[in-house]
Amino acid sequence: MAWPAIILMGCLLGCYAPLLAGLARHWSTDQDMSHGFFVLPVVAFIVWQRRVDLAAIAPAVNWWGFAIAVLGAIMMLLGALAAQLFIAQTAFVVSITGAVLLFGGTRALQILAFPLLLLLFLFPIPALLYARITLPLQIFASAAAETFLNWIGIPVLREGNILELPNEKLSVVEACSGIRSLLSLAFLALIYGYFFDRKVWMRWALLAATIPIAIAANAARVAMMGVLSEYSAGLATGAFHLFEGWALFVVALGLLIAIHQLFRHAAA
Repeated sequence: MAWPAIILMGCLLGCYAPLLAGLARHWSTDQDMSHGFFVLPVVAFIVWQRRVDLAAIAPAVNWWGFAIAVLGAIMMLLGALAAQLFIAQTAFVVSITGAVLLFGGTRALQILAFPLLLLLFLFPIPALLYARITLPLQIFASAAAETFLNWIGIPVLREGNILELPNEKLSVVEACSGIRSLLSLAFLALIYGYFFDRKVWMRWALLAATIPIAIAANAARVAMMGVLSEYSAGLATGAFHLFEGWALFVVALGLLIAIHQLFRHAAA
């Protein structure tokens, strides 16, 4: 059954090649999705790690897998006709899942469930959901920064996501909402949990922990911009602004590792 499975996977990759190429272009231009370049290599490595378990599976065709693969093809067609990009993109995961079930049965699907889940990080959040998420995050980051700046003695007037400081006006735009670090941190949390902890519940706990960590880190970034703008307006923009984001992302990753150690000691 190995060769039919390989042939089908090759056909699926060929059919979805234009979609994957479009995703690669999107990753290169959208900083929210820069982690997308790492998803397929990581998935391929995890599948390779599980090659012995996959080879031990007795050949078994599950025709439900064929039905799921057909569903993926229908989703791809409807997504293309209706210009619903997210439906067309997720059809790729549905088709791959169907192919795995078809040729490997439920056992293969269990073995590959985690890498299949990681494939969802290939795709950006749907525009409607993105808009609903980013605005509350913008407002929260602005309000948290306002509270901190007033607490340390820097007067600030907030109107929505606009912070009026004595020497600068800061606007917490969508790119500063925290969704960028949330997506990337969530992906890294699952990968970190997979390689450094064998407990499945720990991976979900770390994934849940990324939400408050990313939100807090982004609020801290906005507050830091307000503090630095008191010394020089240029420190809140340009390359230094980008460096702040990377530095706080590293801090957020460190907090995630610290939380993991805390969970391990609590569960011991």
